[in-house]
Amino acid sequence: MRRHGEPSPPLPDAPDRPRTDAQTLARLLPYLWQYRWRVAAAIAFMVVAKVSNVGVPLLLKQLIDAMTIPPGSTTALLVVPVGLLLAYGLLRFGNTLFNELRELVFAKATHGAARAIALTTFEHLHRLSLRFHLERQTGGMTRDIERGVRGIESLVSFALFNIAATLVEVVLVLSILGSRFDMGFVFITLVALVLYVGWTVSVTEWRIQYRRQANQFDSAAHTKAVDSLLNYETVKYFNNEHFEAQRYDVSLEQLRRAQLKSRSTLGVLNLGQQLIIAVALVAMLWRATEGVAAGRLTLGDLAMVNAFMIQIYIPLNFLGVIYREIKQNLTDLDRMFVLMDRPQEVADAPGALALALPAAGSAPTVRLDDVHFAYEASRPILRGVSFEIPAGRTVAVVGPSGAGKSTLARLLFRFYDIQGGAITIDGQDIRQVVQESLRRAIGIVPQDTVLFNDTVAYNIGYGRPGASQREIEQAARAARIHDFIAATPQGYQTMVGERGLKLSGGEKQRVAIARTLLKNPPILVFDEATSALDSANERAIQAELREVARGKTTLVIAHRLSTVVDAHEILVMEHGRIAERGTHAALLAAGGAYARMWALQQNVGEDRP
Repeated sequence: MRRHGEPSPPLPDAPDRPRTDAQTLARLLPYLWQYRWRVAAAIAFMVVAKVSNVGVPLLLKQLIDAMTIPPGSTTALLVVPVGLLLAYGLLRFGNTLFNELRELVFAKATHGAARAIALTTFEHLHRLSLRFHLERQTGGMTRDIERGVRGIESLVSFALFNIAATLVEVVLVLSILGSRFDMGFVFITLVALVLYVGWTVSVTEWRIQYRRQANQFDSAAHTKAVDSLLNYETVKYFNNEHFEAQRYDVSLEQLRRAQLKSRSTLGVLNLGQQLIIAVALVAMLWRATEGVAAGRLTLGDLAMVNAFMIQIYIPLNFLGVIYREIKQNLTDLDRMFVLMDRPQEVADAPGALALALPAAGSAPTVRLDDVHFAYEASRPILRGVSFEIPAGRTVAVVGPSGAGKSTLARLLFRFYDIQGGAITIDGQDIRQVVQESLRRAIGIVPQDTVLFNDTVAYNIGYGRPGASQREIEQAARAARIHDFIAATPQGYQTMVGERGLKLSGGEKQRVAIARTLLKNPPILVFDEATSALDSANERAIQAELREVARGKTTLVIAHRLSTVVDAHEILVMEHGRIAERGTHAALLAAGGAYARMWALQQNVGEDRP
């Protein structure tokens, strides 16, 4: 481990380098491979559907040729082979039937792959460090996940059932044209296809920059909207509704301009495509008409050639859109894979074991030994902090803002890894144990309580999922919030609103206390746990917290000194170091920083013991 004086390791950078399209597809394939039999069945249905589709012009030719009857005959209906008509209808129906079967069989594969990737991404984001989430904007990140999941289904559908299906149909048509007629028909079709695809790909590659810009501006607008609405009260406090609307409108205007550029360039793409198709159709029909006039071809052949060209070029009309969507879906999917591949700054060590705790009813010992830490290498926060919280004892940390008090709680939970020294629980370095077992052993009442937009019962029960209603109510009584909850019309089913904004600061903090009491861990952290409470409730809950902390290893982080007078040891932190330590009486007698803070708080009336 690094000792004081050694350089801090560099903080990890985000691996935001995009993959190539082939690498993105290769990353997607394992998720589809588990549905390989469904994929194979869907491809089989696709091929049968295309064979049916190609068979329609062939039967149309036979039908038209069979309709060639002597002039003046009144028995036209009798000479039309009924079997051809039935076969023609069956092929039309069969094309639709097999396409629907293909969609039905493949739906489970696409939705299953999308679900698996979304779940993997969600779980990975929860494994990333607090640093990552503080640096990222949640609105933009959720947008990336949403686009990536949606892009999986579109990507597979477009690539497999549009591009691949069109290629199958083109091969079948060219084979028929080459075998039934001369190679001139094949040559004209191939040249037109090459020109069409070349034009589509080149123009779409040029246009895709505007789609990327539109997505960037869309994410920016979404992020601003989410951020503003989450901070609704702050917007209202400073009367900045118009300012927020202007910020949002700037992104919307940028989005509008990018979308207009995308739409205008789409016209260029469409014009070029239609020109190539028109020239190819004229050339094919001219050649077929010439064959009919020379007697080499029948009217049925002419109709068949025309039907083949229409069947080929109708899906090609959408090639530009499909290609653009595939490229965009690959880009969206890659952005989600970048999130999935973001390395964990705080990861379990190879071979890490679960934290070994004393027998039930006993508490562990927590020790910090020469701990050094910095959020940024240029700004150290903790400079060689060492102290011990003996089993079943309470240690309080006080000091001015910015001294590093709350950082101790974050490091104990291992939201960050220290750059020097060690933090141990019963002699086990927390970097060598499984994080899940570590956090299961610690409960915290944070200063800034954020609740889920759900019921009161859900938020209290979050401390121990699966707890009974009776256990939830017991925890609420211990936190002195049961009476308030019971007095509301919906009781424990009362919704707390976004981030708990329907509750007062004191009510939210008491819910947080109840949640931690329900968890009942052997190690407790109280980070300004009663800062939002009035004096009467604070004294009552302090008594409850002292009772709850009895026999548990407890770290109390406080600003108001009257809340820590009963601690077994009090640490005074200044500039990332421990300046003083001792009991309340001993520190007052020493006449140092603690005594000055105590006198100041007594004089201004902020605290009463």
